[in-house]
Amino acid sequence: MSETEAPQDVLPVLVVGAGPVGLTAALALRSHGLPVVLLEAEPEDRVRPGSRALFVHRESLQLLGRISPGLDRTLVDHGVVWPTRRTVYRGREVFARTYPPRTPSADFVPPFTSLRQVETERHLLAACLRAGVRFRWGTPVRGVRAFEDAVEVDTERGPLRARYVIGADGARSSVRRSQEITMEGDRSEAFHVVVDIQEDADDPMPLERVFTYEHPGLGGRSVMRVPFAGGFQLDVQCKDDDTPEDWADEAAVRRWVPRVVPAKYAERVLWVSRYHFLHLVADRFADAHRRVLLVGEASHLFPPFGARGMNSGIADSVAAADSVAEALNTPGRRLRAVDEFALLRREAALFNSDAARTALDHLRPKRRLTRLRQAAGAALAPVLPSCGEWLERAPYGPRNGARTNPRGRY
Repeated sequence: MSETEAPQDVLPVLVVGAGPVGLTAALALRSHGLPVVLLEAEPEDRVRPGSRALFVHRESLQLLGRISPGLDRTLVDHGVVWPTRRTVYRGREVFARTYPPRTPSADFVPPFTSLRQVETERHLLAACLRAGVRFRWGTPVRGVRAFEDAVEVDTERGPLRARYVIGADGARSSVRRSQEITMEGDRSEAFHVVVDIQEDADDPMPLERVFTYEHPGLGGRSVMRVPFAGGFQLDVQCKDDDTPEDWADEAAVRRWVPRVVPAKYAERVLWVSRYHFLHLVADRFADAHRRVLLVGEASHLFPPFGARGMNSGIADSVAAADSVAEALNTPGRRLRAVDEFALLRREAALFNSDAARTALDHLRPKRRLTRLRQAAGAALAPVLPSCGEWLERAPYGPRNGARTNPRGRY
């Protein structure tokens, strides 16, 4: 008898957390024909401000299209694919590339789509409802106890039992803490400021992603502008002695925005946030009984440069769902299926953490030699295009090299 034939009061699987990663896990489980209950601490009408994760990469789109046919196309149609990327060094362009438009087709998946995370979540939620995922909103999880044959989940609305739990409940994960799984790594004390700005539809900015090293209008602070559907995001790298009051306060933001983009956008600010560079990875991605699996920010925290967070979480979730489905249907492979998930996704997380650290070393060089290399690269870019290409790619860290789940690079 397979584990899917469990007693009626024992669910096959519970997902904790209704962010994009938890919603993906629920969709992936439904693609295997498994009944899914998703627990979310917040109410159904919660408000999720800000753009948060902007990019859904091609690999993630392909995974989402696999578990929910048509979802990839929905996200592409509601996002934007900017055709131009530019890099500027101290006010002088050192790299620019514009990709020719491609005729849309059913089998073409663009390299990414850019839309606010709240919109990505909206489409994921709609797909989950169509797929028959059952939601329990306003149900905080207080603790999880794993046993050899099942998991007990203590919620504020009563206990639940399941064969497996996928923890997608974010950086402060109660699922992770209940298993005494620790996060290992470090955090940069310096911060970046992120600002969402509504586009002026009558006179929009060029549809291009621009990274500027040592922007002269911001006292040598680097800044990136990234379009998303309906607006764009500014990400400013603050200096070590900067204070949030001078840069991350909304009034302060309105003062410096006109130094980067036309002054009218100072009155179109939608959201302001700040973040530190985090390099944290869980020491284990599953509990000792292989009944609790961690995905997304419950298991790793990366800086947003390189768009590794949500995209790696999507790959985590699909891999976790595949492992749970295999474990439920083939009990003899139960331990191996979960162990493979935990090993491969932790390897991917460690790679992403190291790649983000490489990006940080470039963005915040501690050695004078690194700054000299950047200045030399900028000087040589007009005659050696490879130097401009290096300056363009380096702020995001390497993307290849991890031995990850074959179903998803991240």
